[in-house]
Amino acid sequence: MQRITLDLQANRIEAVLASHRAPARVTGGVVTPRKVRYHLAPAPGVRLRRLLALAEEVALALGVPSCRIARDHGVVAVELPRSDPAPVALLPLCARLPHVPPCTAVLGLDDEGVPLLLTLSAADVAHVLIAGSTGSGKTALARGIVASLAAHNHLGQVAFVLIDPKARGLVPFDGLPHLLSPICSEPRQIETQLARLVAEMLRRDREGITAPRLVVVIDELAEVVASVGDPAVDALTRLTQRGREAGIHVVAVTQKPSASLLGPLMKANFPVRLVGSVTSADDARVATGLPGSGAERLLGRGDFVLVHRGRCFRFQAAYITSDEVRSLVARLREGGRVSRRWLLPAGPAGHPLPDGQAHHESQRSML
Repeated sequence: MQRITLDLQANRIEAVLASHRAPARVTGGVVTPRKVRYHLAPAPGVRLRRLLALAEEVALALGVPSCRIARDHGVVAVELPRSDPAPVALLPLCARLPHVPPCTAVLGLDDEGVPLLLTLSAADVAHVLIAGSTGSGKTALARGIVASLAAHNHLGQVAFVLIDPKARGLVPFDGLPHLLSPICSEPRQIETQLARLVAEMLRRDREGITAPRLVVVIDELAEVVASVGDPAVDALTRLTQRGREAGIHVVAVTQKPSASLLGPLMKANFPVRLVGSVTSADDARVATGLPGSGAERLLGRGDFVLVHRGRCFRFQAAYITSDEVRSLVARLREGGRVSRRWLLPAGPAGHPLPDGQAHHESQRSML
């Protein structure tokens, strides 16, 4: 975005707040591929509640469809959608990271434009639930998790079991050398594979084995439960209860993670939730497990919150196309790992980081 546009918006924000007797100064901000975030310094005596209530007035004054004013981690910010949004490209983002720890997925960019990483093998992570309505980008986020893990971990470190009952979202990974078995789509295949995973977990428990890490990715968990029934629920409950100690991690995708779908035991064993846009505040509470998360106000198409230990971190999920997945699979079949140079596209258009962002050398790991 042009600097003159940013300055004009900052001046207009200050004017609107002052006209409503809640003066605040714009002290800086961050431009990310999807949003512009202005940092505020409220004048002495201005109540935070008064500022938060002026989001609609700011949106109207700026002529934008929505505006969010919030206090996140000690910073009061005004957040606006960009008029020229762009996705966060996963492969170039991976290429620019100085180091990615083992069994760590690259999720995308957080509110400050810093790469957000998730280490599945960390003691307080283990299993991940991805939720959101249609169009939120949850399957694309699952693809990004698989792709980033495959790109940064060789076969002895990470192996995958992919379950895709609709034979759509994860199909581009067909032939990935990290696959423990072919992608499962049919109910009988899924039931058999889940039973094998439980048996493998028990074997690893007996023998004290945790490597390679097994990442079980399930697209459309509700479809799996509906088609397979109680055997799927029982197997997944056991895997989420005891899988971490055996080096088995479950990443499940669903629209609405209600207790009636998952069962209370399975639901309690997903310590990390990645929640995209939902249709109501009630759905947001069910998906995040928290009141007031604001998930119903997310923009969709990769706009997510990460929920961990009762805290929310907003981020833009990194995106990889189906063609890029197939190219990555082909590259991994040739050489086992990919180089940083191969991940980068030709030309500056593939630069994944925000305009003018000074933190592109750093990264935030959720452990």
